[in-house]
Amino acid sequence: MIDRRLQVFHAVAELKSFTRAGKRLHMTQPAVTFQIRQLEEHFNTRLFDREHNQIELTAAGRRVEKYARRILALYAEMEGALRELTDDMAGTLMLGASMTIAEYDLPRLLVRFKQRFPEVDINLLMANTDGIVQMVVENRIDLGLVEGPVHNRNLAVRRYDIDRLVVALPPGHALADESRISFRALCGVPLILREEGSGTREVFLEHAHAAGLSLEDFDVVMELGSPEAIKGAVGAGLGVTVISVATLRKEIELGTLRVVDLDPPVERPFSFVHQKQKFRVPAVEELLRFATGSAPA
Repeated sequence: MIDRRLQVFHAVAELKSFTRAGKRLHMTQPAVTFQIRQLEEHFNTRLFDREHNQIELTAAGRRVEKYARRILALYAEMEGALRELTDDMAGTLMLGASMTIAEYDLPRLLVRFKQRFPEVDINLLMANTDGIVQMVVENRIDLGLVEGPVHNRNLAVRRYDIDRLVVALPPGHALADESRISFRALCGVPLILREEGSGTREVFLEHAHAAGLSLEDFDVVMELGSPEAIKGAVGAGLGVTVISVATLRKEIELGTLRVVDLDPPVERPFSFVHQKQKFRVPAVEELLRFATGSAPA
């Protein structure tokens, strides 16, 4: 069995938090602290600087983190190779998903998957699309789920769903009764966008450029890091936004926001992304089958 101290260290290094690492690993914070202290005593050096409630890797910690990532990836590969021989659907599946997918699309898929394979533990990391792609490149996750295009040619990309971007507005907004809204019509209103690196933002800007517009043509009053924060700002009357229709099911049902299609319509793929050459454990293959509708009911 792989050294538990190394797993705990890797989680703390990634999350920059003893508390969040404990939640991921189902451990108490004192237990996490004890494991890190043991590892530091083993190497006879500090691995983390803990000052002003901030946690940062020391020079030694950065070196250990580099090797820990490789060791854990090799161990996961070994487990997967052996499970392939025994057809054993168990172990831990490391997933990463962009925020729109993680919060609104992925839960239904994972519920079905866990009902079928309860012995598979799933760890889910969330970031924007650029962040998830980087996790795949660095071998920190088995499989990433992202929105929008992936430009890294060294990665395999597999589309599993199509999403639609729409304009979300407060019910009393001057454009709320339009049947469609053009990109040029958005230039004259306060606009709330996702942060740089977001797949939603990238797709919006690509289509804006196709309409002959750039970011400077829009009155961007806010850039926020989550769909929920953006919907709250729009509902408060601070602006309008272009957002995935998948995030708006509750608001459409309750009538708290108005939803209008873009003109021309904007669609984008939801895709799986993984390393081309990396060995994939059976649980990854089965999840791909579930997502693409090829798994048995």
